[in-house]
Amino acid sequence: MTSFKHIATDLTHLIFGSRAVIESILAGQPIEKVFLQSSKWQTPLTKELYTLIRQHAIPYTYLPVAKFKQWINKNHQGVVAIRSPIVFSVVEHVVQASYEKGELPLLVVLDGVSDVHNVGAIARTAACMGVHALVLPTQGSASITAVAMKTSAGALATLPVCRTANLSHTLAYLQAAGLTIIACHEKAAQPLCQVDLTSPVALILGDEAMGIAAKHLTHALHQVSIPIQGPIASLNVSVAAGMLLYEVLRQRNR
Repeated sequence: MTSFKHIATDLTHLIFGSRAVIESILAGQPIEKVFLQSSKWQTPLTKELYTLIRQHAIPYTYLPVAKFKQWINKNHQGVVAIRSPIVFSVVEHVVQASYEKGELPLLVVLDGVSDVHNVGAIARTAACMGVHALVLPTQGSASITAVAMKTSAGALATLPVCRTANLSHTLAYLQAAGLTIIACHEKAAQPLCQVDLTSPVALILGDEAMGIAAKHLTHALHQVSIPIQGPIASLNVSVAAGMLLYEVLRQRNR
C-alpha cells in the first residue's frame, strides 16, 4: 500500500478543505481517497461531504490530529482528498458493452489486494490478456496512485477500473449477468486446468496475507488452485493472476 508519508509530501494531487472536496466531487473530479480528521467530523459541512462519499463509493479513512499537522498551512479543515489519476468505470456498463460487442466478458476482481505494485502489475498483464475491467472494493484495496500507474506501464490509463462499495452485491450482479465466478486460492482442491474458462468469467484473487473473504467465496461456482511444485507453498498474487489469465486465453484460442 502507498505510504502515508508519500501521500503527505506529494501535494500536486491533493485537495484541501471540506468545501473544495465537495465541489470537486460534484464537478465529477475522480477522487481516489478522502482523509478525515476524526475530531472534526460533526459539522454540517463534513456531514454533507460524508453523504457524497457514500453516494459516490469513494474510499475514506479517519486520521488523528497529528497526521494533519504536516498540512497546517493548507487550511484543510480536517479534510484532505487525493485526486485520482484515472476516471473509474461502472461495472454494469463494462459488462453490457462487452456483450454488445459480441465479446465474452472477462473481469478480474481483487479482494483486498493492498500493494500498489501488485495492482499495477496485474493491470499490465490484464491489459495484455484481453481483460475488460479490474474490480476493486472501495475499502481495503490499494489506491490507484502514480506508483501503481508506473508499475502498470500505462495499462491503468486504458484498462477500465471499477470500484464497488459492496463486493458481494457486485458479485451477485455478475452472476445474474451470466458470468461464472471463479475464485483462485492455494487451498482449493480443483486444478485450474480442469475448469471451463471459455464462457463469460470473473476471476477473484485475494490478498496474499488475508486471502479471499469467506462471504465472497460463497459466490464462486468454482474454487481453483494453480498446481505448483517445490518448497514454496504459494505464489505472488500478480504472478498468479498472469497464470490464470494465460489459461483463459489458451482455452479461448484453442
